[in-house]
Amino acid sequence: MTDSKDETPDLQPGAPQTGAWNRDYTLESGQTQLHELGHLRLWLTLLDKEWQVRADYHYEQTDPAGWQTSTSHVLPGGDVPLQRFVRPDASTQVRFLPALAKLPTVIRPYQPLTLPADSECIIYVGTQVWMQVRVGERDTLLTELALTEPSLTWVGPSTMEGDLCYTAPSFGRMALDAVPKRPWRAITPVRIRNRRPEPLLLERFSLPTQLLPLFQNEEGQLWAPKVTVVCETDMNAAQLKIAPDPIPEAGHCQRLSPARESSERGGFIRAFDRMFG
Repeated sequence: MTDSKDETPDLQPGAPQTGAWNRDYTLESGQTQLHELGHLRLWLTLLDKEWQVRADYHYEQTDPAGWQTSTSHVLPGGDVPLQRFVRPDASTQVRFLPALAKLPTVIRPYQPLTLPADSECIIYVGTQVWMQVRVGERDTLLTELALTEPSLTWVGPSTMEGDLCYTAPSFGRMALDAVPKRPWRAITPVRIRNRRPEPLLLERFSLPTQLLPLFQNEEGQLWAPKVTVVCETDMNAAQLKIAPDPIPEAGHCQRLSPARESSERGGFIRAFDRMFG
């Protein structure tokens, strides 16, 4: 697993192209670059003294499959929110990196699933990512945006005890081939082992996305390492282990983004309260 940066020729004004993570783009002062990825539309403008970011969400498609980008001198309407940033240096380059959510993400199997006593399964999860906008020679982070407007939910036994989580508009599937491949989602294999003497009903579970790094394979698909969850007694206090690298089925991968939070190395890192709910 090695870190590298994909370098490609500059976009020609008005010519639609396919976008990519970790690629250097170059703008001239006055130009605006439009990126359409997931449900997000992002306009990035370079001026002599500042960078401007405009973004909104559109839901014309239920599950957009590609990443389209183009460069022009056209700005969106005034109703699109504007963020302005002082240029950190004279560089005209920008690149985009993915990152998983800062909070745990609640995932549901495609349909509720019962895991018999002393058995296990692997569920493949397509988890949405955030887009980090980085510019200049120092790779300065301007902002990051969710590629679909995230919803918040509460996982816990009461309104006083629990965790605030994101809820993702996607489902876990037991067959890898059944997971839709999207440039704005990362595939995470979740291995669940039920060591209890009674069945375990999987209606939803809280994936600790803040603990997962992100990788990309040669086809451009994003991957997170395998997460192993072991339930021995109370299913609301599962033990968790995160593999260092993606599974072999991911192919040759390079690391793009570190985990937002560090976890203990080696073995099962800790009990993860309220993982199921």
